[in-house]
Amino acid sequence: MQISHHHLPCKLYELTHYSFRREQSGELAGLKRLRTFTMPDLHTLAKDMEQAKEEFLRQTELAIQCMGGFELDFEVAIRFVRDFADQNQSFVNELTARCDRPALVELWDERFFYFVAKLEFNFIDALDKAACLATVQIDVENTERFDITYVDNKGEKQHPLLLHASISGSIDRVIYAILETQAMRMRRGEKAAFPFWLAPIQLRLIPVSEKFDAACREILESVPYRIDYDDRDIPMGRKIRDAEREWTPYIVVLGAKEVAEQRLSVRTRDGAQRKMTLTELLGEIEPRMQGKPFLGLPLPQLLSKRPIFVG
Repeated sequence: MQISHHHLPCKLYELTHYSFRREQSGELAGLKRLRTFTMPDLHTLAKDMEQAKEEFLRQTELAIQCMGGFELDFEVAIRFVRDFADQNQSFVNELTARCDRPALVELWDERFFYFVAKLEFNFIDALDKAACLATVQIDVENTERFDITYVDNKGEKQHPLLLHASISGSIDRVIYAILETQAMRMRRGEKAAFPFWLAPIQLRLIPVSEKFDAACREILESVPYRIDYDDRDIPMGRKIRDAEREWTPYIVVLGAKEVAEQRLSVRTRDGAQRKMTLTELLGEIEPRMQGKPFLGLPLPQLLSKRPIFVG
């Protein structure tokens, strides 16, 4: 493989599916350690160590942003070959400063693997066990092994350095970490809640009676988020309990008073109940979606149209 120096650093994005055969009892652990898992993988080619260190810091920042987006707390572990750490002390200091929390730093007298620097963000679960999420590594070995070269500005072939990174960690393990975080919140007497942008249903409309069907449908059509409408012929109290059990961030109740005043009765996951106009509600939601990916609702918006699964 040969590339021009103009293309460095070159980032290769992959969605990698890993498969393991685990023979011993107890080696699989829920979503934390599956028989197979899928991980978004990133490989970056850098022309020299200075460029590799710059990219390492950028990818560390991305990982920090990712953990923030998932609302996950994490511990920092960093491994260096001692010679690399001694020769790049300012980089070591900058990296630990960027993480902005205590970091466990391990120094190796010899390089046993392909990397000279490795960063890990580890999640601590309800059983006080650690699981690695994000990682960034500087690989000084594999471009020679696979004969990956680039042509420098002198016209000479060089082997680049290779950064391995998974900004989020495996998709399955991220779900595990989110659920474990909410389990720990529930232990403290708090309500569980998905990050708003990830909540399967972000808003649910509940009418006081079927007389307010038209008003609910009007709101349904004007909200650009994952919103649904509980139009089932069941008591309102049960509708609210069902929405609570589904961890719905916003429950909007609509009756005669709300229609007359043009102000919605809004319940949020923190237990607050407020009166808001639709414009005020959307203004509150918009910053929570800023910069986040969005997919529409994959189900019918009317609950009465959804399939019922009987156990």
